[in-house]
Amino acid sequence: MFTFKTAQKVYEIAGIKVGGQPGENPPLMITSMFHNKDKIVVDRKGNFDRQRAKEIIENQEKMSEVTGIPSMVAMVANSPEEAKIYIDFFLATTNMPFGIDMWVAEQRAKATEYVAAIGAQDKFLYNSITPWDKDIKGQVQKLKDLGIKHVVIQAFDDSDQSPSGRVKSLESILAQGADTFETIIVDTSVMNMPSTSFSLAANRLIKEKYGYPCGGAYSNGTHMWKEIKEKWGMDGFRAMDAVVQGMSSALWSDFNFSGPAVTASRVFPAVASAHMLLSTLVYDESGVIYDNPDLPLRKYYSDFIHKLQEGGTRKKGK
Repeated sequence: MFTFKTAQKVYEIAGIKVGGQPGENPPLMITSMFHNKDKIVVDRKGNFDRQRAKEIIENQEKMSEVTGIPSMVAMVANSPEEAKIYIDFFLATTNMPFGIDMWVAEQRAKATEYVAAIGAQDKFLYNSITPWDKDIKGQVQKLKDLGIKHVVIQAFDDSDQSPSGRVKSLESILAQGADTFETIIVDTSVMNMPSTSFSLAANRLIKEKYGYPCGGAYSNGTHMWKEIKEKWGMDGFRAMDAVVQGMSSALWSDFNFSGPAVTASRVFPAVASAHMLLSTLVYDESGVIYDNPDLPLRKYYSDFIHKLQEGGTRKKGK
């Protein structure tokens, strides 16, 4: 269940590993900043609370360090001009990798041109090549010309929203040249909270067939469920969000678009806790605990691991 026969691809984005067998590497958390209703945004001309933005980034870096969960930031912008301001600020503030979240392909392309112009391709995750893009082949060639190395492919089929439909969508995009990048990670498109399961099942299918790192915007399913805040209150919403993101990150997910960066203090511990449980599930199935020193289990339960590996709790094959 948690060990794939297919060799799993492991990529590096600015030194951060993403992918591999379940339990091999902690999932990459991709948070968002400058999104709609982000309190640090003053206007869409690039004016924002720089001090507060710096504090949010520093807190995310701290949470990554203490949990072992790697992270980056996707910055939401409405125009290339706005994106440039955020990129310059981010690169001057942190060494984390980054992405730009822009829905309109033409605007996204112009922002990506700026990334290439300043030579930041190694730190940049292009988000994303989608099934709704009109000219995928042309987009791929443009990205290659710009030296873009790391891309997200979004897999979804409006006519077949099953897990297998997501696999077919991925295959269609790959066939149009998108299989040629240095790093390819697959977003299996969360549409709402309960259908997150379809994304997770698609992750398993894709990893088994192709070995690509898979994940999703699990925060889409939780944050779009707006009426639940009235029914359960904010504590109830936060509990639901933490459970969904933790559970999803443990089920065949190599990365997670985890929502606003300001929530890192509660989401990262939830994901780290879930990954500890995944690590012991993997051990029970395979007898393996990976050597990665950043695994949350290794950071917090080294004595327990020692006992397991000495055979005090379980011996492989018995």
